[in-house]
Amino acid sequence: MTPVEIHEGDSPVILGLPHTGTFLPDAIFARLNPRGQELADTDWHIHRLYDELLPGATTVRATFHRYVIDANRGPDDASLYPGQNTTGLVPLTDFDGAPIWTEEPTAEEIAERKARFHAPYHAALEAQIERVKARHGVAILYDCHSIRSHIPFLFEGTLPDFNIGTNMGATCDPRIEAATLDACAATGRTHVLNGRFKGGWTTRHYGQPGQGVHAIQMELAQSTHLATETAPFAYDEAKAAALRPTLGKILNDLAALAAELKA
Repeated sequence: MTPVEIHEGDSPVILGLPHTGTFLPDAIFARLNPRGQELADTDWHIHRLYDELLPGATTVRATFHRYVIDANRGPDDASLYPGQNTTGLVPLTDFDGAPIWTEEPTAEEIAERKARFHAPYHAALEAQIERVKARHGVAILYDCHSIRSHIPFLFEGTLPDFNIGTNMGATCDPRIEAATLDACAATGRTHVLNGRFKGGWTTRHYGQPGQGVHAIQMELAQSTHLATETAPFAYDEAKAAALRPTLGKILNDLAALAAELKA
């Protein structure tokens, strides 16, 4: 299976989808323990949730699971949140802090996974950013994520429905941040800007507003679009139907901002 699926569009907006893939090579899957084989930390159905919300959007989607290697971590495996619990480039635990391997990957195996999966995903994403920027003068990367709303190992209490990350405003023009925040606030749902999730490596690495590349991360609580946040992690059509208009508004507002950002 190809490690990345690309759909080229003519919009200034690119959707990054690093965590919706569920593919694991058989040899890797076999080394996960029963808990790991549940793949509970997947960003379930996010590609479906965003499908066709913005005509012409480019999408770059990793097909491999984050337990193979995490496409939203830097290749140096530096922590995104020093001093806080998190998972690494190749996670050794799940989001609850429980081990997921019967035999942990070696350094050599991790290097091979970087070359086979991580590097192709980011090469594709970088190429699309350059293509879109050449066409529009700017590129807006919107990184799509979801996570369970209750994970004591990672955060206290209940996660807000919308979690917007811009690394404290460093990764995009303030107008992008404001448009996204305003759309979320208008729903009356819970939301936060740069709370527990301030943007992963993708957002922080590519977000260079001074160079015409703007990046923003949206981490959705999975309670907003799943029937339950436990197996089988089923998509809830009614919840999704209530959520999709807001997500569509955000994407269309960001696309409309591109002309102002270029000026």
